[in-house]
Amino acid sequence: MRIRVVSSREEIFTLNPNERLVHLAFRPSNKDIFGLVETCPKIEVIQLPKSYMRTVSKSIEMFLQMQRVQLIEGDVWGHRKDITEYYSIPSSVIEKIKDMKIEGKATEEIEKKVSRESKLNSGMVAYILAKEIPA
Repeated sequence: MRIRVVSSREEIFTLNPNERLVHLAFRPSNKDIFGLVETCPKIEVIQLPKSYMRTVSKSIEMFLQMQRVQLIEGDVWGHRKDITEYYSIPSSVIEKIKDMKIEGKATEEIEKKVSRESKLNSGMVAYILAKEIPA
């Protein structure tokens, strides 16, 4: 699973329209979010660093809910944009989530444990759990 890392507003309009997971590494304006959803109609998740989440307006949150786009707080630890545009979630993390699900662990327990061990935000773990491992 890959997250497209976007580090500037200008980059939004050059994105592949099939992007589903996007991490914005800059403080987006309402116009930037509208542009992102318009450029990538299949988008499912927008991830923002914690400090930027507080500045997102209620109207944008409502807009994203209507578009069925999740707004998740989180970072892409150790990612270097000069090497690749994508942050890859290690397959070992996805396998661990699958194994814990098969063992019958509670969703909250999986989110807590995997986010602590992998530095992934619990919201992203919940997304992976819902998307990659059907009930």
